Amino acid sequence: MTSNSALQSRRVAAVPRGVSTMLPVFAAKAENAEIWDVEGRRYIDFASGIAVVGTGHRHPKVVAAVQKQMDAFSHVCVQVTPYESYIALAEKLNERMPGPGPKKTIFLTTGAEAVENAVKIARAATGRPGIVSFAGAFHGRTMMTMALTGKVSPYKIGFAPLPGDVYHVPFPDPYHGITNEQSLAALKTLFKADIDPARVAAIIIEPVQGEGGFNPAPFDFLKSLRKICDENGILLIVDEIQTGFGRTGKLFAVEHSGVAPDLMTVAKSLGGGFPISGVIGKAELMDAPIPGGLGGTYAGSPLACAAGLAVLSVIEEEKLLARAMAIGETITGRFKKLATTNRFACIGDVRGLGAMTAVELVKDRSSREPAAELTKALVSKAAEAGLILLSCGVYGNVIRFLPPLTISDAVLNEGLDIIEKTLGDLASAG
Repeated sequence: MTSNSALQSRRVAAVPRGVSTMLPVFAAKAENAEIWDVEGRRYIDFASGIAVVGTGHRHPKVVAAVQKQMDAFSHVCVQVTPYESYIALAEKLNERMPGPGPKKTIFLTTGAEAVENAVKIARAATGRPGIVSFAGAFHGRTMMTMALTGKVSPYKIGFAPLPGDVYHVPFPDPYHGITNEQSLAALKTLFKADIDPARVAAIIIEPVQGEGGFNPAPFDFLKSLRKICDENGILLIVDEIQTGFGRTGKLFAVEHSGVAPDLMTVAKSLGGGFPISGVIGKAELMDAPIPGGLGGTYAGSPLACAAGLAVLSVIEEEKLLARAMAIGETITGRFKKLATTNRFACIGDVRGLGAMTAVELVKDRSSREPAAELTKALVSKAAEAGLILLSCGVYGNVIRFLPPLTISDAVLNEGLDIIEKTLGDLASAG
């Protein structure tokens, strides 16, 4: 039998160290919210492949749709001979993007590709070069998306110079003392000190920061950004790559705020495990690039489009938006209650939107000093107990919850029990 240790040795020899691996555990099988490794051990999956399998591993409807497409063809390239599923999926997303007026959608393969193309569209539509992003943001690992990402380590180390005309301002973060007003003042200063707003093509923001620590953007702040963009002819790009497709209790997280973006990037859970991303936007903006200016060989793969159509059906039929809210209430309710006890004084903050929830761990609640080592230990010990967890945050001290929205209550609570016991033991020993 193949072992995890044997595969890890082969991985180290064959794969560059830049491709980091959180756990030396090699998947052999997965079903809904559970994974089994090559040694037959079961794990509860609170990662979902980093928010990709929102409808669970191998959802029967997604599997059936992809198998049916495989019986027809796997690839022809939409730029050579197009196919109906690409159009059908675009039509459905155009209908669901917030805001009035006609919309259009382009499909790509990765989230970073979607962000790259959103920038291209914004620049083509406005004739302006500048892009404003936020500290703590994560938008990808390509050269442009690295520049947009608001976190140096590990994403930017050794890769400079990065593309220019990219600027960062603080993201509003009440727990760490950054108010809406301070963030908006920093944006105003940026427009006075570094770039004329008349040269800014777009402001890009995650409605809930992912890698940055699962920090929801305050709704009033998003409304203020919308107003600033409208006053200055700037486009508002909302990055829904991690937040989209039901994770927050709405199909798109920005819907909670009532704000309508100009362009929106999507990926991850759209494909149910198959690589697909996209840019959805106002039709007149999406049509700005000339023919041939957008595209990609594998962009909008027929297999992924078939999967995407199935995912949208599953979200509706299984009422996963309501389920996301219920999952979020279960998680936040559990940890807010634990936070009231002395044993769990390490819980500094419990936050989130819908099922996109997080717990921030601290050494001291008064100083709010990040407990990065405790967080790392929790991820490791939880895995030993059969639970896959992800951390995040600028200081590496946030546990983020990304279970499939199809997870059962029994499996969800089994996973939460593991965290409670493991964190309690570590805090007591610490």
